[in-house]
Amino acid sequence: MRTITKYLCLLCFAAIPAIGLAQALQHVKPERVGMSSERLLKADSIIEDAIRQGDIPGAVLAVVRHDKIAYLKAYGNRQVWPVVRPMTTNTIFDMASCSKAMSTALSALILCEEGKFRMLDAVNRYVPGFENWKDEAGETTTIRIHHLLTHTSGLPAYYSPDPNATPDPDACIEHISHMKRAFKPGTGFRYSCLNFITLQRIIETLSGTTLRDFSRKHIFEPLGMNHTDYIPCAPNEQGVWRNTDVPCWSALMPNGADWRSIVAPTTRQGADSVLCGMVHDPLARIMNGGISGNAGLFSCAEDIAILCAMLQNDGTWQGKRIMSPQTARLVRTVPRFAEPFGRTYGWDNYSDYASCNGDLFSSKAYCHTGFTGTGIVIDPELDCSVILLTNSVHPDEGGSTVRLRSIVSNAVAASIIE
Repeated sequence: MRTITKYLCLLCFAAIPAIGLAQALQHVKPERVGMSSERLLKADSIIEDAIRQGDIPGAVLAVVRHDKIAYLKAYGNRQVWPVVRPMTTNTIFDMASCSKAMSTALSALILCEEGKFRMLDAVNRYVPGFENWKDEAGETTTIRIHHLLTHTSGLPAYYSPDPNATPDPDACIEHISHMKRAFKPGTGFRYSCLNFITLQRIIETLSGTTLRDFSRKHIFEPLGMNHTDYIPCAPNEQGVWRNTDVPCWSALMPNGADWRSIVAPTTRQGADSVLCGMVHDPLARIMNGGISGNAGLFSCAEDIAILCAMLQNDGTWQGKRIMSPQTARLVRTVPRFAEPFGRTYGWDNYSDYASCNGDLFSSKAYCHTGFTGTGIVIDPELDCSVILLTNSVHPDEGGSTVRLRSIVSNAVAASIIE
């Protein structure tokens, strides 16, 4: 009988979809983790004001403290055109440049701790033909991997692809390899999507797999982040963009519902449609087909909360070790050579882009934001994380969340009373 029972249990386990089994964070009242519910209501009014003013159509706010979700709330609508759909706490967002921090940087650090590369390695060791800095006298200075991670390489910020092009990652990296460098590496700071597309090529070369598959296997699946994924896309013969694969959460949709039904759309496309389930960033979508080092990741607040808890716990969550404590500390530490610029390896501590940290979190707080209106702040000293997700580019670009992120962070930090 025991053998039969064991066999049936194994059959049941085998029937479970191949998704992460780690549990989500426990939801508690703010007071359980030393926060004030009354003070957190100020964040509500701040976000609701931004909706009324037309800066954002809606938002989801999650606050994590002491490995628990102390606040999770949805505001406004996730879609306002051509139909209206309310925001929900499980809405999945185009994370835009938060992809750099959540996926590309962490994947690179995992490979580093595995001994696949060192930060001082030259980029052209792994990207053949990648040009170093050359001064007017013809003297060269090597661009190294740590320059990519801290945006101190001198690469341009971006380049605009031909809107009629089809995905061609090789052409993209070839173009980046020969673009004019703005300054000698290590002597300046320029936030650049091209740094992280180049880093993607290094990750894929060393791992022998795509950034999507590597990050899913080594980060998101072990953590049970079952609503976090890249979504490949390409145009068909008529030039109409379509998804060429489905994200991991498609298998979890009830009653065969469309996986796009919980995705926040971004900008309008034509007379009656919006981008939904395809990355907003042109380089990521057009040249890299949705899987890109600079953008392309989709996620939701509760999944990101798990990632924050892992980082706050020095690389582990519920027995799943994603990275060593030493590597996790690199995420929040500005390396000595980058101290004038304030960037850690893939995240931001005190550069001009770190205003989302607000004024009240500690000097140890680090963060990242995305063009679509997403933002993550993690304060290791106060053990508090703020996840503010909006789709401010819907239905049209123009809404700004720079000030909003900062004052929401202030409201959350001010709610910490113990």
